[in-house]
Amino acid sequence: MFSKDKILKALSAIKHPEKGKDIVSLGMISEIYSDESGISITIAPEKSNDPFISSIRSTIVKTLKEALGSDAVIKEIKVQPKVIVGKHQEKQQEVLPGVANIIAVASGKGGVGKTTIAVNLAISLARKGFNTGLLDADIFGPSVPKMFDAETYRPEVRNENNVDRIIPLFKYGVKVLSTGFFVDPADAVIWRGPMASNFLKQLIINGEWGILDYLIVDLPPGTSDIHLTLVQEVPVTGAIVVTTPQDIALADAVKGIAMFRSDKIDVPVLGLVENMSWFTPAELPLNKYYIFGKDGGKKLAEKMNVPLLGQIPLVQSICEGSDNGQPVAFGDSVTGNAFMELAGEIIVKTETRNKNQRPTVKLQVTK
Repeated sequence: MFSKDKILKALSAIKHPEKGKDIVSLGMISEIYSDESGISITIAPEKSNDPFISSIRSTIVKTLKEALGSDAVIKEIKVQPKVIVGKHQEKQQEVLPGVANIIAVASGKGGVGKTTIAVNLAISLARKGFNTGLLDADIFGPSVPKMFDAETYRPEVRNENNVDRIIPLFKYGVKVLSTGFFVDPADAVIWRGPMASNFLKQLIINGEWGILDYLIVDLPPGTSDIHLTLVQEVPVTGAIVVTTPQDIALADAVKGIAMFRSDKIDVPVLGLVENMSWFTPAELPLNKYYIFGKDGGKKLAEKMNVPLLGQIPLVQSICEGSDNGQPVAFGDSVTGNAFMELAGEIIVKTETRNKNQRPTVKLQVTK
């Protein structure tokens, strides 16, 4: 248990990037609560759309860990904008208050390795020292449990203050929740749209996600109610679209990019990931065979004016690792390094997005 003065002293070292003053003297720390279970803090920015609030929240976690010791537990960081006298503000409960960045991983069509990218990206971010979560929102075809060798895992549900909290699997440094944790792998998942959307809402709202730098969301292929449910429930920081070099995959990737850029959804596209860029045999690691075409993702990225975040080769170890529950990003290899480089690009693009663009707002549905 740490004193309020000690916590405030640590927080006074954090400056607001725009205002140039520390967040304590600016009056941004409205509440501090510390007990044996951890530290809870409420930030009160002057405006609800402060573009620096995500980076400030991440800096708070890092600063307190450095000042108080790595054993310090940061339970919760809430954001509650100040109420301006004379103006009415509707108070809404913030969903996922401890999550700094929500990254959606999407694809225009199935079979391009979207889940493989999402899983290995999450693990790579964790390997770089970031608190990372993975939400398998591919409700109808969840394959994340197999990739984590957790097909028999069943999450614990705890009741806290009359609210059921779903405890994620923690493996390879990543917190994971998936529909597949609640159904038998041999059973077909037959749900109508509203049922699937409501289940996804439960995983988002009732999941015990805690403090995360990144929550990676593996979306179903194409466009569906699930995509709309996600942007209605949480403000998505940015989206990544996965494709292969094939023309048919590229054509569908255009639709995925257009969906996020549409006026209604308006989620920044951080970039494109080209998967299966070339085939490299294990016995000839320096050889590249462009069996699906060459540089299709690069050309599409230029055409759509989005960054090409990375090109991931097709190698046997990726397939074997996915099937055996040993994702390739967890080890040191040429492909593992490719995913680490991809994670680095995501970090840079996310920080740039947060600095230069306003925070994404949840999609408002009017009847």
